[in-house]
Amino acid sequence: MIETWEQLSNQQPRAAAMLLNSLKKDRVAHAYLFEGERGTGKQDASMLLAKSLFCLDSIDGYLPCGICVNCKKIEHRNHADVHIIEPDGLSIKKEQIKMLHEEFQKKAVESQKKVYIITHSHKMTASAANSLLKFLEEPHAGTTIILLTDQIHKMLSTILSRCQTISFTPLNPVELSKQLIQSGVPANKAKLIASLTNSVDEGLALQEDEWFAQAQKIVVKLYEAIKNPVDGIMVVQEDWLPHFKEREQMEMGLLLLLNIYRDLLYVQLDKPEEMVYQDKEDQFRQLAILHTQKQLANQMNEILEAKRKLSANMNPQLLMEQLVLNLQEGFTLV
Repeated sequence: MIETWEQLSNQQPRAAAMLLNSLKKDRVAHAYLFEGERGTGKQDASMLLAKSLFCLDSIDGYLPCGICVNCKKIEHRNHADVHIIEPDGLSIKKEQIKMLHEEFQKKAVESQKKVYIITHSHKMTASAANSLLKFLEEPHAGTTIILLTDQIHKMLSTILSRCQTISFTPLNPVELSKQLIQSGVPANKAKLIASLTNSVDEGLALQEDEWFAQAQKIVVKLYEAIKNPVDGIMVVQEDWLPHFKEREQMEMGLLLLLNIYRDLLYVQLDKPEEMVYQDKEDQFRQLAILHTQKQLANQMNEILEAKRKLSANMNPQLLMEQLVLNLQEGFTLV
């Protein structure tokens, strides 16, 4: 978790510099859009900005102390003038934005300011997004709204044009791997985890997660069964689908599978140092002879296409069975 501006500056230097400059000059925008991949620190940055605006004992007038009553209330999500709006089910509905409009009209309870943070803002329904435009077009003094999204392409252009967009970039996998190792993750696991997430906290959680440990075994089992399409489909039905139940879980499973094929290619290119399955080099050297480099490239494309179809809400069982058949064609019989 990012708790200080120094930490944010280390991980997101450009985003931190833009926000700190606004605070120093007392020119905080009335509407921000924090965009970037999941795990890049957008929500932590929004909470930091809120603390900076409400801190009772700020350093140099803009750095939050982190220990005053306001900082603690914001940290625990119970400050009366900091409102966090999250999806109700699958979307942010018009009624939720309507409640915001009602809050806009009220005086601040504990200060002269108000902050509204809308997470997953791309999940606003069309009516909710249009309702939000009224505030963005006629901002209230002392009010700041922060929209968070990892899918900026789904946002209305009219909303984008009325916000100051700040981009959050993924942490370099090499740097993330180093931080995970410093935090106690074994070196032979850190690189694999760093290929799946942009967050140290998420990476540490994966390391301790029994579900993730089992997921790795199932993915390897599926790869080994794919040579025979019947065996592969059995693994999908008996192991994969019961384990990877949610879309995000299946996306991680596909990334783990993609990493196997990528590592096999690195073995063929004699670049074992690039592998993420660092503890499987000997095993993968034996498996690499089952593929040509062209086949590996095609198989990786098939997995990426499956990931795209998953995002388009294709039936998971049909998607995986088709993928097994497509990947089976990429084996060289020896």
